[in-house]
Amino acid sequence: MTQQQRVALVTGGGSGIGRAAAIRLAQDGMRVAVVGRSADELQQVVNEIAATGGEAHSFLADVGDAATVDAATQQVLDRWGRIDALLANAGINGVWAPLEQLKHEEWEETLRINLTGTFLTVKAAVPALKKQGGAIVIVSSVNGTRMFSNTGASAYATSKAGQVAFAKMIAVELAPARVRVNVICPGAIDTAIDDNTEKRNLADVKIPVEYPAGQIPLTGKQSGTAEQVADLVAFLLSDGASHITGTEVWIDGAQSLLMG
Repeated sequence: MTQQQRVALVTGGGSGIGRAAAIRLAQDGMRVAVVGRSADELQQVVNEIAATGGEAHSFLADVGDAATVDAATQQVLDRWGRIDALLANAGINGVWAPLEQLKHEEWEETLRINLTGTFLTVKAAVPALKKQGGAIVIVSSVNGTRMFSNTGASAYATSKAGQVAFAKMIAVELAPARVRVNVICPGAIDTAIDDNTEKRNLADVKIPVEYPAGQIPLTGKQSGTAEQVADLVAFLLSDGASHITGTEVWIDGAQSLLMG
């Protein structure tokens, strides 16, 4: 099976890490299913891939809704007949607030998209992946895995910790079918995810800490890029990572080691 015949499904593919990963996987020769909620954003990514000779198609889905995830996955199979790689990337920061002020529905929405959405995405793709083997990468975060200093991000951190546990459980389960499962944990990355973040009254609970030289030991005050994360995704989904499964990889310039 050549790289050009393989199919990658990328959720949250319209922007940020998902967009960068979709473009990188297409550059590597894969056919890319770009999945998300904004038709305009998805089409822009598809057009960008097509402009450089790659093959991609957009599919609409809300990862927290089983019916739309199942439908989009089936549409990918109807178009290309297989799924070889999955990037479960779609997610939100949600509401960051003191525990007493965090509403039940806000907690539920963050877990619905981040954790349940990961479950639904992987569950839908697994039957296709098991047919020939393949690889899954789940996008978690430094929050909830190695860093717990972002007070107020309780729902977000919990959803991200849950993704790691889920990945390790299914890595063992899916290994006999030659399906690998790994997790990446980005730190500060230049994306638009802050656009869907609501922060309320965090000064009331946050413990003040100053990092005069910046929060990222490797770069100081310079965040990582979505393209750097995409490079890691491409490696973990490739044959070059053929003996790596059940592993989380932090990509944060040592930010989480400093701020943990």
